Amino acid sequence: MSRWKGLPKELDPSVRNLVVRLRRLKDHSGLSLRQLAAKTGYSSSSWERYLGGRALPPRDAVEALASVTGEEPTRLLAVWEVAAEAWSGRTATAPAGPIAGAPPVGARDQAPESVAEPGRAEPLEPVEPIGPAAPGAEPTRGRAFHVAAVAGVVALVLAASAVGVLVGRAGADRDHGAVAPLVSSAAPAVSQRSAPAYTCRVERIDGLWYAGQSDTRDKILANGYAGPEVAEVQCLLERAGYSPGDIDGIFGPLTERAVKRLQKDAELVVDGIVGPHTWGALRG
Repeated sequence: MSRWKGLPKELDPSVRNLVVRLRRLKDHSGLSLRQLAAKTGYSSSSWERYLGGRALPPRDAVEALASVTGEEPTRLLAVWEVAAEAWSGRTATAPAGPIAGAPPVGARDQAPESVAEPGRAEPLEPVEPIGPAAPGAEPTRGRAFHVAAVAGVVALVLAASAVGVLVGRAGADRDHGAVAPLVSSAAPAVSQRSAPAYTCRVERIDGLWYAGQSDTRDKILANGYAGPEVAEVQCLLERAGYSPGDIDGIFGPLTERAVKRLQKDAELVVDGIVGPHTWGALRG
């Protein structure tokens, strides 16, 4: 078994989870980094970065590792998707620069890793320096000030128009004997758009449970996902006696905890990820 170095403390938990799984597969396979590189097409230096938590492995690399180690790739790729979202948010604010480590070798490593690795954010565009402009070029500060001034004028015009509409509406309501509270009537509409409510309509069809939000039986869902498929999971968890919290279509910690309890009772892999087997337990 390899003696791995500790992962960076600032690593996101979802990325850490992916790296730990990849390390475990590599250890169980008994392959060295050189052998792993030969079988997957990704260089040993790339695998050092992937397994050290210093770079996110591409989807193809994860799938190749699953293939050479005999692992079923569906769950591993679901973990990679969650990690890729977290890594994308991490690198979006990181300064652009070369990736540490030796240049990759092999057919798949010909392109720079910032392009070859899905989920990594593209390097940020360099900021134009403030200083004397080149002859014939428009000064950067002058252009920025001009844009800001135009935007400010447009904002003032829109604000004045809005006030006029509101005052006119209030006057019309007064003429009819009632004044409607403008702010309080608008608030619920914003709330409904930002947090859609789902109603569970649970029924049994052909021996399977459905909640009226989605009829999928293989959609992969994990912490951080949102939508009607998540609401379907929450409704079916509630029906089975595993409270996911609010039925809001957002896969958060409470929903993940309920999924793990269901998986444990159903003797499934307890990873908090909803896949075909967990859907079978929910609908069965």
